[in-house]
Amino acid sequence: MADDAPAPPGGAPAQGEGGGGGGGGGGGGAPTQGGGEGGVGAPAQGGGGGGGAQINSHAHLHESVRQMKESTHTRTITKDALDAHVSGIATPMSRPLSHHSLDLDDYFVGPRDLDGHSKLPYFMRMHGSVLPRMIIPLFCIGAWATFITCICEFVTKLGVDTVLLTVLGFVVGLSLSFRSSTAYERYSEGRKTWCTLMIQCRNIARYVWVHVEEREGDQSKEDLLQKITAMNLVLGFAVAVKHRLRFEPYAHYDDIAGLVSHLDTYAKAAFKEEHLEKKRTSTWKALGEKLGLPFALSNPRKEMKRSDRPLGNLPLEILAYLSAYFEEVSTNGQMKSAVMGGQFLTALAGMTDTAGNAERVLTTPLPVGYNILISQIVLLYIFLLPFQLYDKLKWITIPGTIAAAYIILGIATIGDELENPFGNDVNDLPLDQYCAELGRELDTLMSTPCPKFTDHVDLNKHLNQPLWPLSASRYQEWRERSETDIRSALRTKVVAGKGSVGSVSMSKKEEVNEGREEEDKE
Repeated sequence: MADDAPAPPGGAPAQGEGGGGGGGGGGGGAPTQGGGEGGVGAPAQGGGGGGGAQINSHAHLHESVRQMKESTHTRTITKDALDAHVSGIATPMSRPLSHHSLDLDDYFVGPRDLDGHSKLPYFMRMHGSVLPRMIIPLFCIGAWATFITCICEFVTKLGVDTVLLTVLGFVVGLSLSFRSSTAYERYSEGRKTWCTLMIQCRNIARYVWVHVEEREGDQSKEDLLQKITAMNLVLGFAVAVKHRLRFEPYAHYDDIAGLVSHLDTYAKAAFKEEHLEKKRTSTWKALGEKLGLPFALSNPRKEMKRSDRPLGNLPLEILAYLSAYFEEVSTNGQMKSAVMGGQFLTALAGMTDTAGNAERVLTTPLPVGYNILISQIVLLYIFLLPFQLYDKLKWITIPGTIAAAYIILGIATIGDELENPFGNDVNDLPLDQYCAELGRELDTLMSTPCPKFTDHVDLNKHLNQPLWPLSASRYQEWRERSETDIRSALRTKVVAGKGSVGSVSMSKKEEVNEGREEEDKE
C-alpha cells in the first residue's frame, strides 16, 4: 500500500553524530569535532560521546536517494493498482494535462496556454500577436496611401506642412497611452481578482477536508461522500464564475455538468436540448471573426437574451448549498471548533465578494464616449499621414504610412483586446487552465485521509530531524534528552544562521575548553 512506502529523509546526515545523552561533559549543546564532549546531539566530525555512531555520509546519502526513488515509485504503482482493484478497471486521470501542437485556429482563438514554450524571439512570434486582426485595416490604409500618392504624383500636389503631424501626434500619443494603461489596469485587476478567488477556494476546501470530522460507524462513509461532494462544489463555484464571466449561463458544459448536475438550480431548469446543437457558421463569418471584423462578431450575450426562462445566478446558488452544508455539519457536531466555523463563513463571504469584483471588472468598461473618440482620432491621424509624408518621401509614403499605421493600430488593438480579460481571445486570462489547476489541487488534497499530525510524528520519527540543519539527530534521540538541551540547541541555530555550523562548533568547543582550564586552575 502507498502508506507503507518509506518516506524520504529530511536531509543528509552528518559524518558522526553526537551521541544521545551519554559521553563525558554534556556541554551546552555545542557540536564537536572530536570525541569527548557529549554535546546535545549536534553533528560532529569524529566520534561523538555516548551513543554516537560512525556513518559513511556518501553511502547514507545514496541510501536516502534510493529510498526516495523507491518511495515515489511504490506510491505511484500502488495507487494505480488500488484504483484498478477497487473499480475493476484502470482509473484514468480525471483532469489530464493536454499538450498538443498548435493548429491554425489556435493562433486566433485563446486564451494562450501558459505551459507552452517558444524558443523564437518575440518579434518573430505570431501566436498571441494582434497582426491577424490588423490585416484588413492595414490593407485599406495601404490602398488609401497608394491612392493619395498616385494623385500627388500624376495629377496634383496635395502635400501639407508637417506641423500638423507634430500637433496631432501629441494628441494621438496621449490618447493611446490612456487607452493602453486603462486596458492593462483592467487586465491586472482581473488577474488579482481571480487569484483571490483561487485562494478562497483553497482555504474553504482545506476547512472542509481537515476540520469537518467523519463520524464513526455506518455514518463514516456518508460523511466522506458528503465531504467529497462539498469539495466538488468548491471547484464548481470557480468553474461557474468562469462561465458567468463569459456569458455562458447554463450548467451543461463539460467541465461543470458532473459537479453540479445533482443540484436544483435555475441554470439547470432553463436548459433545453437545443442548446447542445452547434449552429453552423458560414466560412465568411468564421474568417471575419478570426480577422476581428466588428460586423462578423457575434453578441456574447445572445444566449442570455434568447432564454425564455430565468437563468438565476449559478455561483450564488452553489454558495447557498455550501452554506447549507456548513449549517448541517455544525448542527450534528462534525465541526467542533467555533473558530474554524467562523473561518468557514468568512471564506464563503470572501468567495461572494470576489465573484462580485470579477463581475464589476467585466461590466464596467471604458466609457463608450472615450472609445469612440480615441478610435476617431487614431483613424483621422492615419488617413492624414500620406498628405504630410509625400513631399519628403515620395513613393516611400506608401510603406511609411503602413508602418506607422501598424504601430498606432497595434497599440489601440491590444488595448481593445485586454479590456475584457475574461474572454476567449489569445491574450485573455487562461481561466480554463486556472480551473483545471484548482481541480488537480483539490484532487491531491482528497487523495489521502485527513492527516493527523501526531500520527505522522510517531510513525516517521526515524526520519524526523527537528533541528536540521544544525543537527542530523532524529526525533527519538532528541526525545531522550532534556528540554534544556533542546532549547540550547535552538539558540545555537540562531548563531549558526550567521555562519557555518562548523564555525559554531569550533567556538562552542573553545568555550568549553576555556571553562575547564579555569576550573583546573582554581
